[in-house]
Amino acid sequence: MSGIQFVTDEKGRKVAVQIDLKKHRDLWEEIEDVLVSRSRRNEKRIAFEKVRMGLVKSGKLARQ
Repeated sequence: MSGIQFVTDEKGRKVAVQIDLKKHRDLWEEIEDVLVSRSRRNEKRIAFEKVRMGLVKSGKLARQ
């Protein structure tokens, strides 16, 4: 794939990758999304209904 180069160790195993961000911006954004998602895996979750009611109360969401 053009614009992507793998860095290998002395045994030929791929240990890193270099990505041309001008050519593959979308790919990098997908990788970044996965990393952010994984980093937030153990964060406390808030129930959807609680978030929705907070938005309605603040006037940022119309009451349905």
